[in-house]
Amino acid sequence: MIRFSRSSWVVLLLLIIISTVISDSVLAKTGATSKKSVVHRTQETQETQGAQATAQGSLRCNAQSAVLIDALSGQVLFEQNPNSKIPPASFGKILTLYLALDAIRAGQLKMDDMVTVSEKAWRMQGSKMFIKVGERVKVGELLKGIAISSGNDACIALAEHIAGSEEVFVSKMNEKAVLIGMRNSQFKNSHGMPAEGQYTTAMDMVLLARRYIQDHPEALAYHSTTEYEYNKIRQYNRNTLLQRNIGVDGLKTGHVEEAGFHLLATAKRDGQRLIAVVMGCDKMRKRAQEAQTLLEYGFKNFSTVEAVKKGAPFGPVRVKRGKESKIALIAAEEGWVTVPKGKESQISVTPELPKVVTAPIQKNQIIAKALIQNEGKILREVNLISPLEVQKSLLPPWPVILAIGFGILLVLVIGLWRMRIRKTRPRPLR
Repeated sequence: MIRFSRSSWVVLLLLIIISTVISDSVLAKTGATSKKSVVHRTQETQETQGAQATAQGSLRCNAQSAVLIDALSGQVLFEQNPNSKIPPASFGKILTLYLALDAIRAGQLKMDDMVTVSEKAWRMQGSKMFIKVGERVKVGELLKGIAISSGNDACIALAEHIAGSEEVFVSKMNEKAVLIGMRNSQFKNSHGMPAEGQYTTAMDMVLLARRYIQDHPEALAYHSTTEYEYNKIRQYNRNTLLQRNIGVDGLKTGHVEEAGFHLLATAKRDGQRLIAVVMGCDKMRKRAQEAQTLLEYGFKNFSTVEAVKKGAPFGPVRVKRGKESKIALIAAEEGWVTVPKGKESQISVTPELPKVVTAPIQKNQIIAKALIQNEGKILREVNLISPLEVQKSLLPPWPVILAIGFGILLVLVIGLWRMRIRKTRPRPLR
């Protein structure tokens, strides 16, 4: 029987400890380095995302403020005083409609629910749907009265029905604005009539319009309708771009004396949707002209490309201490980018993958990012996620197993060597 000395066991224990420490420190270092690189890139990209796709050149807009974006990528294609605070006028009605459609989708409101018109709603001045006090009106009709006829009275009636009072409803409007990312907006009523401390910006309005269309594309059926009749009164949509056959299917006009004439317009051509806003034009006809100029500029000069498809594979990435030794990551979302026409072939996708990730890993856990670039400029980041759950393995990592095996082998060799020495050593004479 082989007998192992105390020194042999000490050697084995030291080998196991050293191999474990080295394994963990190397893997942790490579993972941390990769993660640090991804974080750095994330911060850099957040600063560059939303930048204009190219120089605006000599394009100017005859408005106080203007912004043009691509609806899919969200990239800014033109901006002029984008963060100037201006009274929203009827632009506020977009947020009122947004909350109403949210309530319908959540099952809290139905199109055929009947709304009783209050005296406050009936007395409201400005543009009207011409509902009467005490009258019962369907929610669906109020939506049309707001989107097409720009009815201030319809806004109050709907706000009171949804929230109990216009004041409570307005607080919900401001909460929604914060969630959307409208950092420079404050609403004081549901319809946009002049009120102290009520303001928005062109940039905030294109953010609102983009989310509104994404969440409720069905709303465009209202906004693209050119006329509406209620109580035998026919009214026409003030968005004259709807009649020009240029792809416009929304969205809202606005006007108050102290701010001028506004237009928030969206158009779609060949699968590309643009959103333009002009605020503070000095004449009604100018708002349509300026918005159309921006839309034509965008369609003429830019293309929007799906550089990464949702579910596209990336990797694989090695897994540390997991039941799976590696996983292939997938794109969590579509990666749309807008580039100058003719530059589509220069779009590149660069995944930033960690060398190793540690189990356990949750399904849909964000592991890395893919950077979409054009001419060396980062336009967008796409999250890369794990398509499956990876549980932690009960077995020790392979360096430890290897060290144990090597240690056992070394102890055996030492033991055999010591036995051989004992056998060959001459016995003392008795």
